[in-house]
Amino acid sequence: MVQAFVTGGSGFIGRRLVSRLIADGHSVRALVRSAASADVVAGLGAEPVRGELTEPSTWQDSVAGSAVFFHLAAETDIAAERARQQLVTVDGTRTALAVARRAGVARFIHCGSEAALLAGEPLVDVDETAPLRPDSEAAYAAVKAESEALVVAADAPGFATVSIRPRFVWGPGSSLIDNLVTAARTGAFAWIEGGRHITDVTYVDNAVEGLILGWLEGRHGQAYFVTDQQRVVLRDFLETQFEIHGVQASIPDMDAATAAQVVPVPARWFLGQTCTLRTDKAVTELGYRPIVSQAAGLDAVRASLAPTN
Repeated sequence: MVQAFVTGGSGFIGRRLVSRLIADGHSVRALVRSAASADVVAGLGAEPVRGELTEPSTWQDSVAGSAVFFHLAAETDIAAERARQQLVTVDGTRTALAVARRAGVARFIHCGSEAALLAGEPLVDVDETAPLRPDSEAAYAAVKAESEALVVAADAPGFATVSIRPRFVWGPGSSLIDNLVTAARTGAFAWIEGGRHITDVTYVDNAVEGLILGWLEGRHGQAYFVTDQQRVVLRDFLETQFEIHGVQASIPDMDAATAAQVVPVPARWFLGQTCTLRTDKAVTELGYRPIVSQAAGLDAVRASLAPTN
């Protein structure tokens, strides 16, 4: 059993990753910014490390002795200013890589995203040979591409770097789903072109499985898509989520021309285009298989929302 260091450990995916590592018998140190986040990771059984991601002097000494560094911290607000996204997602990744390398960590596992490939066109049955798009007009996509490029370029003998790319991570406590539910309830959501786009999604424990396998089996300097391996119609998938969350509002349709005027670029691409990803590489090289079915995942969401006595 080993010591792992995690950034973003108090976030949605991070909490499940920390819990998985602890359950597997590993010790975990997790970088946190606030007392509330420290309480979250401590409650999971990890050791919180207070510090600022882009100020390594506040936390770098705590990385010593770690065998693996999981980097999940990033700016998750797709509408955030470019400077903020650059600071957290790109500069934060650069800092994490430098700290991990100086501490002698052997494996650096980055939680990436298919967003790094988005530049306006749908992603249809793409694999990892598709190019990163740091030139994307959407700042969120561009910084995702920049940060992954840093990770891949940092790979070296004795310092293996791997990027795991889940798509549309969902499950109990998903802030993404929660935000869409709120938008649907308040009339701020519409189906772009009917919402009948085919998309891949990834239950949170399946994303964590990919991260663990990336650590244990990933090849130097490689990226891997991981999904539920069960493609969905976006509208059907979200209507099920809305139903589970008790949304009763009637949701209108919006044509592409109107969406182009009122929906920000990254959200329009995320919700208004086909996105299907191949996982052959993860299956072959990592031995990846989803460990939670979509049916079981939906049951878990229902159970998390059930009233308690």
